[in-house]
Amino acid sequence: MRAIWKGALTFGLVNVPVKVYAATEDHDISLHQVHAADGGRIRYQRVCELDGEVVPYAEIDRAYDDGERTVVLTKEDLAQLPAERSREIEVVEFVPNDQLDPLLFESAYFLEPDSTSPKAYALLRETLERTDRTAIVRFSLRQKTRLAALGVRGDVLTLQTLRWADEIRQAAFPALDEPVKISEKELALSAALVDGFAADFDPDAFSDEYQEELRTLIDAKLSKGDAIDTAETFGEGEAETGGEVIDLMEALRASVERARKGRSGSKGERAAGQ
Repeated sequence: MRAIWKGALTFGLVNVPVKVYAATEDHDISLHQVHAADGGRIRYQRVCELDGEVVPYAEIDRAYDDGERTVVLTKEDLAQLPAERSREIEVVEFVPNDQLDPLLFESAYFLEPDSTSPKAYALLRETLERTDRTAIVRFSLRQKTRLAALGVRGDVLTLQTLRWADEIRQAAFPALDEPVKISEKELALSAALVDGFAADFDPDAFSDEYQEELRTLIDAKLSKGDAIDTAETFGEGEAETGGEVIDLMEALRASVERARKGRSGSKGERAAGQ
C-alpha cells in the first residue's frame, strides 16, 4: 500500500507519528465510452470558453462565482490556508462508541505507526479498546478540513472521515406522520420471519454478481475474437511527522492536568455568570 498522508496524531501533549493509508479499494471493471459506429475512444477535454483552447490540467485553477463576480483561487492561494498546511490529526474528544450515527461515515483509512517505537500508538489503541470510546479528530486532507472517527480494528488504528452535521438531510415523509396500528400477531409473524433469516454476518459470503457477470461477458467476447485493437482505436496510453515524545508518562500527566484545569476554569466561569 502507498501512504496518502503523513503527519502526527496528537492527544493532549502526546504525539504519535503516523502514516495514513486508504483502507478500501474499488474492484469494479473500468469501462470506456466508444463511438458505436467504429469503436473509437470518446475522450473528454477541458476547453476554455473564452479562447476555445484545450487547457492542460496543470494550468487550471479554482474559482468561486457568486452569480455576479468571479474570484480566482490559485494553487498558491489554497496552499497558504493554515488548515491545509497542518500535518496533525488532532483529537478533540472521546465519545461512547454507540453515539456515532452510521450516516455520518465516509471513507475509511488505516494508520501505521511511523516511528522507531510504537509505544504511544499502542497506548492509544489499548485505551480506546478498554474505555469503549471513539476519538473524534480533526485534520486536513486534499484541501479540505475533515472531521473523523478514530477507532480500532484488530491491532490497527483506523480513521473514518465523517460528514458534517449539516450535510445529513432531514427525512420528512408525510406518510410516516400518520399513526399505524400493528397487532401483536403481525409482530409475532414478523419476528418469526426474522428468525428464519437470522445469521452471523460474514462479508466474505457475498460477492458483486454484476461485476462477475460482466467479467464473464468480456472473457466470452475475447475468446470469440470479438475484440478490437486497443492501440488503433484508443491510441497510446496516457499518463494519467512529528517527533516521538521522549517521556510518555510525563506527557500523559501534563495532558491530564491541563484537561483538569480546563474543566475547573469552565466551571468557575459558569458559576460567576450565575
